[in-house]
Amino acid sequence: MNINDITYKINGCAMKVHNTLGNGFQEVIYQRCLAIELERAGLNFARELVHPIFYEDIEVGSRRADFVVEDKVIVELKALINLEDVHLAQAKNYVVAYDKPFGLLINFGAKSLQFKKIYNPKYQQRQS
Repeated sequence: MNINDITYKINGCAMKVHNTLGNGFQEVIYQRCLAIELERAGLNFARELVHPIFYEDIEVGSRRADFVVEDKVIVELKALINLEDVHLAQAKNYVVAYDKPFGLLINFGAKSLQFKKIYNPKYQQRQS
């Protein structure tokens, strides 16, 4: 399955969750519901996958991505009124740290569902 097919399915799952629940719930509720929809869509995923963070080959901590889908796409969820640049930066850092080509930042907190596609610059250079 190619990246466009994967992201299309993820977006559809997220839209179903948002259409069903609306906004106003905590992020963890959307995360649980999205896991149900991803499974129904036949997508392979890991939820809250722990990944070490290194600084000059020294492990300095770890992060948990909300989802890694089909081992290609990082999905970071938010439940905020508005996405800000810091949230985009966080999602980009996850995509780079997990060494995946793409990420999706999905915000369930706004009245309309918000999607931002994140690209790993490392993979963009390969495609040029």
